[in-house]
Amino acid sequence: MAGRSAMGMAQVSLLQANVDQQQTELDQVRRGAQQEINAMAARLGELQAQANRLNALGERLTRVGQLQDGEFDFNEPVGVGGNDVAFDMRPAELKEGVNQLERQFAASGQQLSVLEALLFNRELDKNATPSRMPIANSYITSGFGGRADPFGGGGQYHKGIDFKANVGDPVLAVADGVVSFAGVKGGYGNVVDVDHGNGYITRYAHNSRLMVKAGDLIRVGSVVAKAGSTGRSTGAHVHFEVWENGRVVNPRKFLGDGPTPVGKVKRG
Repeated sequence: MAGRSAMGMAQVSLLQANVDQQQTELDQVRRGAQQEINAMAARLGELQAQANRLNALGERLTRVGQLQDGEFDFNEPVGVGGNDVAFDMRPAELKEGVNQLERQFAASGQQLSVLEALLFNRELDKNATPSRMPIANSYITSGFGGRADPFGGGGQYHKGIDFKANVGDPVLAVADGVVSFAGVKGGYGNVVDVDHGNGYITRYAHNSRLMVKAGDLIRVGSVVAKAGSTGRSTGAHVHFEVWENGRVVNPRKFLGDGPTPVGKVKRG
């Protein structure tokens, strides 16, 4: 009797040991699975951050490139579908899917970064090329090239274009650049020269007052001077010149796409 009782106790102890071992192994499996889930969650968080970055970059490029909405709307989810029967995905397949998505994000990020650099350079080139009027709401009073000298007859080669202005009217930079000269220059009177760093230099002459100094960095549309009639001049106006690679050129083609009004008055 006592022997059978001892044998039963031993079997119970053995079963209990097996249960404890199985419980330990199950706990290890659970911990391992949880660790894999935590690692996958961390990678998904990184992918979500990459997705947010790519969306922000795409939206910025859409604005810079002036692209229309539709396929370039990064806030609108894309439609998906299919008629395949769903099945349980194995962990290895899920991990490979995440790896593939990570590679796709990396490639897309590189491509968008290159596109951003190209668009940024294009925007810089555009802003550094003369492309607007040097004074608002005005018109041309004297064109580029040969004309009669307004000071007593004879011929003259006019190196720029004159615009109607009143004393004190703001004279505007036609492109981004650096002021290379600001001061008095012979018959030009008070002059501002702006170097745009791409072979172009623009000149604004006969000003009553200079608003910048040599070395100043200016943006397109900023006020560089106030119009006047200093130097060799018959009245208040803005004399505007464009130099391309050291050679004076007709500024007319740099005044924007729209028509430029032309007056009849000749200025100096």
